[in-house]
Amino acid sequence: MAEHTSSSIMIEAAPAEVMGVIADFDRYPEWTGEVKEAEVLAKDDRGRAEQVRLLLDAGAIKDDHTLAYTWTGENEVSWSLVKSQMLRALDGSYHLAARNGGASTEVTYRLTVDVKIPMLGMIKRKAEKVIIDRALAGLKQRVESPEGPGAAADEAEKN
Repeated sequence: MAEHTSSSIMIEAAPAEVMGVIADFDRYPEWTGEVKEAEVLAKDDRGRAEQVRLLLDAGAIKDDHTLAYTWTGENEVSWSLVKSQMLRALDGSYHLAARNGGASTEVTYRLTVDVKIPMLGMIKRKAEKVIIDRALAGLKQRVESPEGPGAAADEAEKN
């Protein structure tokens, strides 16, 4: 069984605001260092992404891949690899937990990466850690910045 890497961060916003940014795939290139392009290929009956094509550049891991997303309630989303040029597996999740009476959110990001080419386990774990740390830092900055979730929601309403 593949090992996973996980990390958490506290964000000063309600879970719904944080999930709004997570669910806005079109804007991923603006705040995630690794995602260079994102394209929603399919949506569920609630308008949430079910399949997303991502162009990823995470140093040791560069890939054009498609992920399938599963939304569990309002505070969790997980994904698994559909197709990839370089990856055998890319499974992960965001779990949001309200803190401070709902004014803050603890975000836990869990990720498992497996590549088709031989790569030492410690190098894969390092790549996972870099992806997670950058994603959480970018998410925190995006949500807490003046052009954060409110701007994302405003933009979504226009479309």
